[in-house]
Amino acid sequence: MVIFQKSFIILWLVLLAGCASTNSTKPESTNTKSPPAKQSKESNNKGGYYLDDGPGDNTSIDIASIPDAEPRTEKPLVSSNKPYQALGQKYVPMKTYAPYSKQGVASWYGKRYHGRKTSSGEVYDMYGMSAAHTTLPIPSYVKVVNPTNGRAVVVRVNDRGPFKHDRLIDLSYAAAYKLGLVAQGSGLVEVTAIDTSPEALSIAAKTNVAAVEPSSTSTAQTTELISSSNTNNTLISQSAPSKAISPSGYYVQAGAFKSEANGELLQKKIMDLDLAGDAAVTNVYNNGLHRVKLGPFSSKREADIHANKVRSQLNISAIVTNQ
Repeated sequence: MVIFQKSFIILWLVLLAGCASTNSTKPESTNTKSPPAKQSKESNNKGGYYLDDGPGDNTSIDIASIPDAEPRTEKPLVSSNKPYQALGQKYVPMKTYAPYSKQGVASWYGKRYHGRKTSSGEVYDMYGMSAAHTTLPIPSYVKVVNPTNGRAVVVRVNDRGPFKHDRLIDLSYAAAYKLGLVAQGSGLVEVTAIDTSPEALSIAAKTNVAAVEPSSTSTAQTTELISSSNTNNTLISQSAPSKAISPSGYYVQAGAFKSEANGELLQKKIMDLDLAGDAAVTNVYNNGLHRVKLGPFSSKREADIHANKVRSQLNISAIVTNQ
């Protein structure tokens, strides 16, 4: 009996020890920090947004019906247009409007930044028509065109970025959606600054066109609407009439517009600055576009000289042609 009791006690102690071992807890890790947000793109053939970013949860918004930003005259913010550094690169923002037209890659940002403050101090709204740019004035307005599908939007620049060397502009989710860039996360676009001076906006309202109108042919032929300070909000009344150009010689094409009025404004600006010398400045309609040309010049070298004058004085594209 004693032996049985001792055996029972020993068996009970063994079972008790086993239960205690089963219920013991694993010591917690000393690393209590959350893992950093992933910065890699979604693994698909077309690219994509950051894994912790993306479209919002509000599916009731009709994004296609969201109106473009409406250009208006705004005073640049001193604090937002000072020189700054980001990722080791120095940037010097423009403080006022200057003609700007460039082609590059656009990306977009959505719910990850929705509700956060932008460089202008405004709160970012992913359903607004806004954008971030490294050097354009804050605030300012640009027209963004997707050359792949022909879609275009007007957005208001109110933030800084993107700071990757291969990116030109960061668009809001709504702007990217309307351009057809959401699915692939980024895409090639043409960005052109809009002159929002009272004079330019007045002319745009009268002619029912935007203050900037890129050519539909190529980036090299894209230019901005240049409003002269002495036009007094009127269209061209002193410029030379459009006339045919002789097929011989070399010419400088300074711009190509769908609107004749835009071509005439650039034509007058070139004449006022005497950028053509003794050559004629014409606004010729050809193949659906009004092309502003200087010439003819007797040699390509002479045409190149005047093309460089146009580029340096007006900061716009100018190409030399032989027709």
